[in-house]
Amino acid sequence: MGLEEREGPQGVTLLLYARAGDAQAVRAAAARAGARVAAPQPVPETDWSEAWKENLEATVVSPRLVVRPSFVSAVAAAEVVIDPGQAFGTGGHPSTRLALEWIDRLAPALEPGARILDVGTGTGVLALAALRLSAGGSEAVALDLDPLATAAARANAQINGLAARCHVFTGSLSAVRCDRDDGGFDLVAVNLLRTEMLPLLRGIAERMRPGAGAVLSGLLASERDVVEAAARAAGLAAAGARHGNDASGERWMALLTLR
Repeated sequence: MGLEEREGPQGVTLLLYARAGDAQAVRAAAARAGARVAAPQPVPETDWSEAWKENLEATVVSPRLVVRPSFVSAVAAAEVVIDPGQAFGTGGHPSTRLALEWIDRLAPALEPGARILDVGTGTGVLALAALRLSAGGSEAVALDLDPLATAAARANAQINGLAARCHVFTGSLSAVRCDRDDGGFDLVAVNLLRTEMLPLLRGIAERMRPGAGAVLSGLLASERDVVEAAARAAGLAAAGARHGNDASGERWMALLTLR
């Protein structure tokens, strides 16, 4: 009925879920496939619609910024409510957390009426955090190629009371107007894998006003030299990096670049 894969120091463990009456047959099939199989264990009755919430906590980015699920209370000057779903970005992964740390530093310094661009928005958390922290009149454009992500981002903008200031669409960066008559964007947030990000850097730089900052996250620390070189070629100067490890020990990085 289900399978769970867990990695540990002894290798990979598979948990196979089956009806009680089928347990011995499933055990025998796993043994024939070459697995070392432990004795079946009963699974207690659980209300999974509620149990999944048990280990979820608020992500405290700073004393003034918290990202939390709707069922978790937290105290902060600015909060963004994001419930886990199919779209990426609840604050728990280092790539999101590191990007939020940069936004927490940069967004409060934006001028009133600033324009924010979130490329690969996922849940919309980066755009929403920037709006929450920035001065009045700021607006964000948030885009993603995945319609499930943009549906989640629109819903989260509504939940957080920011739908009027967060403009979400499904599509590519090329759909965002690229002319300097409107001054360009004041802050850009990108949380993508390196292979997805590098082809976008020139287009991102072209849509930024002079002096604007772009937060580039979703990167491994080992990729820093390659990304900084590509950013420099696109017209973006590296201005700092933040690092953090995930549960497996992988080291992630978020770069701040300036146009």
